[in-house]
Amino acid sequence: MPDAGYILAAVAIMAVVTFALRAVPFAIVMPLRSSALVGYLGVYMPAGIMLILVAYSLKNVSVAAPSHGIPELIAVGATAAVHLWRKNAVLSIVVGTGLYVVLMNWAFA
Repeated sequence: MPDAGYILAAVAIMAVVTFALRAVPFAIVMPLRSSALVGYLGVYMPAGIMLILVAYSLKNVSVAAPSHGIPELIAVGATAAVHLWRKNAVLSIVVGTGLYVVLMNWAFA
């Protein structure tokens, strides 16, 4: 069994590392707020991420399948329309996903 000094040193090192890992984000946030790069990324990254997700979601859609990708296109269009109308990401994702599930299970089954 390790002696008490060894255990106390290990606990102290863990406490310092944990505190440092939690404090570093707060220490670097101020310089980043005035950064032009962070402002640019804040404006353009959400659209870029959504574009990547849409491309990934539609990569396996086959236009040779019986539905010819129609449910996917309708669901993507509905998601975009709801998002442009209400500006609510959660609502648009729920509506698009729900519409896709309905189309795939009942309309194009």
